[in-house]
Amino acid sequence: MVDGENEVAPLPRHRFRDFLLREQTRQNDAKVQVDFYVKENSFKERLQFYFIKNQRSSLRVRVFYLSLEVLSCILYISRVLKDSSEAEYKWASIIWVHRCPILWHAQVSVAVICLFIRILLTYLRYKGNIWQQVLQIAFILEMIDTVPFVIGIFYCPFRNLFIPVFLNCWLAKRALENMVNDLHRAIHRTQSAMFNQLLILISTIICLIFTFICGVEHLQRAGKKVTVFDSFYFCIVTFSTVGFGDVLPDVWPSKLLVVIMIFVALVVLPIQFEELAYLWMERQKSGGDYSKQRAETERHVVLCVSSVKIDLLMDFLNEFYAHPILQEYYVIILCPAEQDAAVRRVLRIPMWSHRVIYLQGSALKDQDLVRAKLGNAEACFILTCRCEADRNAADHQTILRAFAVKDFAPSCTLFVQILKPENKFHVKFADHIVCEEEFKYAMLALNCICPATSTFITLLVHTSQGLEGQHSPEDWHRIYGKCSGNEVYSIVLKESIFFSEYEGKSFPYASFNAYNKYGISLIGVCPDDTKNILLNPGPQHIMEPLDVCFYISLTKEENSCFKAKKGNKTQPPTSSAITSMGTMAIDMQEINIPSSLGSSLSIETNTSEKRKPNMVPVLVLPDSPSFQTGNLLIDESKSPCQPCTRNEGSNGYIKGYPPDLPYIGSSPILCHLRKEKAPKCCMQLEKTCNHKDKEDVKAYGLKNKLIIVSAETTGNGLYNFILPLRASYRSENELCPIVLLLEHDLDDLLRCGVSFAANMVVVDKESTMSAEEDYMADAKTIVNVQTLFRLFSGLNIITELTHPANMRFMQFSVKDGHTMAFSKLEKKEREKGSNLSFIFRLPFAAGRVFSIGMLDTLLYQCFVKDYMITITKLLLGLETTPKSGFLCSMSITEEVLCIETYGRLYEMLSSTVGDIPIGIYRTESQILEPPQTPQSQMSDKLSVFEEEKDPEEQQQGPDIQTHSLRRRSMQWASNLLGPWQAEREADRLSQQRGILLSCSERQELAELVKKRMKNLGLSTWGFDETNNDQSSHSYALINPSPDTRLELNDIVYIIRKDPVSLKLNNTDNSMRSDLQIRDRNTKNNL
Repeated sequence: MVDGENEVAPLPRHRFRDFLLREQTRQNDAKVQVDFYVKENSFKERLQFYFIKNQRSSLRVRVFYLSLEVLSCILYISRVLKDSSEAEYKWASIIWVHRCPILWHAQVSVAVICLFIRILLTYLRYKGNIWQQVLQIAFILEMIDTVPFVIGIFYCPFRNLFIPVFLNCWLAKRALENMVNDLHRAIHRTQSAMFNQLLILISTIICLIFTFICGVEHLQRAGKKVTVFDSFYFCIVTFSTVGFGDVLPDVWPSKLLVVIMIFVALVVLPIQFEELAYLWMERQKSGGDYSKQRAETERHVVLCVSSVKIDLLMDFLNEFYAHPILQEYYVIILCPAEQDAAVRRVLRIPMWSHRVIYLQGSALKDQDLVRAKLGNAEACFILTCRCEADRNAADHQTILRAFAVKDFAPSCTLFVQILKPENKFHVKFADHIVCEEEFKYAMLALNCICPATSTFITLLVHTSQGLEGQHSPEDWHRIYGKCSGNEVYSIVLKESIFFSEYEGKSFPYASFNAYNKYGISLIGVCPDDTKNILLNPGPQHIMEPLDVCFYISLTKEENSCFKAKKGNKTQPPTSSAITSMGTMAIDMQEINIPSSLGSSLSIETNTSEKRKPNMVPVLVLPDSPSFQTGNLLIDESKSPCQPCTRNEGSNGYIKGYPPDLPYIGSSPILCHLRKEKAPKCCMQLEKTCNHKDKEDVKAYGLKNKLIIVSAETTGNGLYNFILPLRASYRSENELCPIVLLLEHDLDDLLRCGVSFAANMVVVDKESTMSAEEDYMADAKTIVNVQTLFRLFSGLNIITELTHPANMRFMQFSVKDGHTMAFSKLEKKEREKGSNLSFIFRLPFAAGRVFSIGMLDTLLYQCFVKDYMITITKLLLGLETTPKSGFLCSMSITEEVLCIETYGRLYEMLSSTVGDIPIGIYRTESQILEPPQTPQSQMSDKLSVFEEEKDPEEQQQGPDIQTHSLRRRSMQWASNLLGPWQAEREADRLSQQRGILLSCSERQELAELVKKRMKNLGLSTWGFDETNNDQSSHSYALINPSPDTRLELNDIVYIIRKDPVSLKLNNTDNSMRSDLQIRDRNTKNNL
């Protein structure tokens, strides 16, 4: 029973023949086409669809109706001009007029058609309430102007009845408005409210004037007749409130009409003007549209931002329009916020008013992108607001804008600015990307090992002519300002006058000879076969015709004028863009080579037997105490042979890639790694553990000086700070310990080793970058740095600010005369229109402070120089390319001063080790006046008493008499000058008193710090006390002239060739030589 219930019925069996029969039957059946969304319409619904609902057909009907109304008005004017009849009674001429038969037939025809259309439209719009349609003004006017003509067809006396046909102008006005609406619907275009309101205003004024003219002309038939022109003249004079009085209405109906028309004009026109003004103000806020005709004939770029600040706008405009080829471009600003008063004032300046257009809108709306004509734009810049409290949220808005722009215009070149590095991979599709925190932390790191790298990079990416500071009395102002005008340019070798003659030569040979001859610095190339930019590829790279050369110069080659110099060729080059031709060999008689070099002197030879050597034989200087270049030479035994393998070092380091990347999209760079991972407990200074007994940094027994990073929180950006400091191309003796300080108490500073640290980097917290007042975002950072500067004046403090204008408050001192002088110089440069007026501030010039906002110009320059981001990343160590060099520095010692000039140093470095110098970091000292009474003051005080000793001094001899006369003359001059001399002496005394007070204050603070160190059990040895009588200022020189004299303790920026590629190249050459020897031996045996 159970088995029977569980059995499954077998499936029916089908034969193949049955399937064929069913297929034939299906094909023979008749197919029926079904149309969906079809409704049986009545006759009224069809008429409604044709006259009202369908845009194109209703547009035709409205155009036809408008033409009929205008024709009726023209026929009325024709009747008035031809009517010359006079009635027997005074008022009869107002009621009866004369019409010729032809004119009457034309007016009747027009009236019948208009009446039919009006009745038909009223019937089609009828929805149950007939009085709603009948009592409309348009229907009443239509009845008044057409029904008498229809009655005149059947009743002849009515043919000469006056009918106010001129009132049809108001029906024509309404028909015109409806026609414009249907026109916009037919072409699927959003109607412009501004255009619609302007059309209503103009049509209203025309109808008022036309009604006034026709009414006055007709009513004056009962009195003193006036022509149509006289009526028009009277209308204009009346509405303009002039009232000459030469034409006057003399009957009461015309006077009443004038009063009525004036009241109507006073009520209607102000309302229309108010609506128009309101729409105009709203349009001014939103910015209007950028016309399609302009977009097709002119070039423009679009700037998308969440809010426009005056500093951001001026930086963009000054940098964008600094290039001559961009003078004819237009800038369309697309911003969702309303422009503030400062931006509005700037955009009204004639310099920007005809080139910059502000549109209020969102990049996420296609309508606003259409208004900005993004599809025709040359490029789109998307900037992120760095003043937001949540920087991730600001990045998310930028990412959405980038998505919207790329979706709307895929072919538009996209420039994107991102704040956080972990958000960068979302916009990888953009053509150019600048991540703020990557560049910020990389420059902070390089400032610790290459001083003023931030200043060097900032000046390199700004467009300037090098005219800043040229009128200053200070020498360093003039040379520093001129060198700040250097930029990076590019040109193809075969098209260049600078480099075409060096085809087939090595890269260092071409670099030095171009520098010696033209004063430009060749820093990199882009080979045609690899398309990768290489900084200083080294002697193994041979210049090819299609290589793109990158060089530093005051101007590009296309804007240079070449003039041959006459005179002695051995004369050192002058500080100009064009220098005299030099020789590649060093004058060895002027360089003292120590005898300790011995057999290390070698002659450079070429491996090729057919090609001549590229350089004149010069000495190769090895790494010895006599030539201290810092990290100039790298120990080849410690250089990596294979970049993908880990090589063990001698000091507990191996070379490899970081095992863990902090965020997606970070660049894996070969760097120094510890052989063994340090315990986590040992990484915390404030706690003791089994591995260390003390709570300070000296428990680690560190050899190199510290780099302290003061931050409130940690972030992924610190990865870009550590990476350049631990890069594999750095020598192991340069690996300075890094201490991350998350507290800011004095005890914590002392425990982390601030007394013997080399550098201290202060990083502000992201949340403090936003404030109610924009410029107050840096208040906390400035006060913290000022506190550190007062406590540890000998510490090199490096920080970054949000606003460049706040750099003047770094290490602020009211009694510092130099700071006040630099402030005046900055104001003068700003008045002259300079974009780099801040460069003379001592903290910026020394590389102790910079603003990441200055690097916004890097993104703007990429529109003209698409290689600038790549070159900047290579210089900062954010990217590595095989065979590409890196930025480092060397120090000028007393033994290197024998080279004397920068040009000779360039020659020696390029010809021996293949390094390319690109600038100098110079520190100049200045001794302050000792706090004692000046000699003039002493002489003034003693002259009164010495005057009584004149008889005795006369017996002393001629020298003493002369000295006495000089003192008397000084006293006489002092008495003659009067109050001015006293005021000058008072200023001098107050300055000296300020120096004494500052010295005593520094000594008091130093004693306070020492006492606190003793209380904490820390040693005070190594605590640097500040020299109160000496101050210094530092500055960076980009590509100085060859005759620039080297000074002691100068730091030279150099681009060193890649040691990995050099090692691999030497290995390949040795393998080739071994194969050649084997081949020769084989041939000899045979």
